[in-house]
Amino acid sequence: MIFGEGLLKAEIIEVMQSGNRKVKFEYEGIFNEILDQIGLMPLPPYIKEKLEDKNRYQTVYAKYEGSSAAPTAGLHFTEELLEKIKQKGIQIANVTLHVGIGTFRPVKVENIEEHRMHTEHYEMKKQEAEKINKTKQAGGRIIAVGTTSCRVLESIAEENGMVKEQTGQTNIFIYPGYKFKCIDALITNFHLPESTLIMLVSALAGKDYIMQAYQHAVKEKYRFFSFGDAMFIQ
Repeated sequence: MIFGEGLLKAEIIEVMQSGNRKVKFEYEGIFNEILDQIGLMPLPPYIKEKLEDKNRYQTVYAKYEGSSAAPTAGLHFTEELLEKIKQKGIQIANVTLHVGIGTFRPVKVENIEEHRMHTEHYEMKKQEAEKINKTKQAGGRIIAVGTTSCRVLESIAEENGMVKEQTGQTNIFIYPGYKFKCIDALITNFHLPESTLIMLVSALAGKDYIMQAYQHAVKEKYRFFSFGDAMFIQ
């Protein structure tokens, strides 16, 4: 396959068992710059229209390239809102998780314990870990913005909820029965049915409570998914 009038050539060399493809690319120059020039913003399958402004599907606090999707709970935050939060004395800690394509895949097995998550790269910097630990030690709450932040914190947290600087890969799968170690509350959007994300929020708030919340959202015509409304679970 040839893209961008020859700027990028791709050859599928293997079809993986999971349905993914292993691809060999040929190009001249800097790979990421070529992708930015000829590529399109990767969007969830339920967004049909092309974005006129690709930054619309990006958080104001994003720093690093590599994610397959935006952490959509973060789309609700503006620079002005973050400043108001800081003025209230609330600490803001930043973590990185490069969302994988497995986020969009429904759970198709009867026994959810047989579902296998794709690994995702995460990073927790020392100064951010210290903010989280000091907050917990002072009796404060850790509120994760999005399931991405939640997965990072729960992947690296010790049994006492403390975290430390580290970088790695996680395939954590959180579903009802899971005991949260670090987070106390979660800001998140409304998720696709049968997804691992709806199982995560059910683990935090209880399946029955989440189903009631979703029924209320449908009745009141809340907006779902990436550009939709958010809920605060505590």
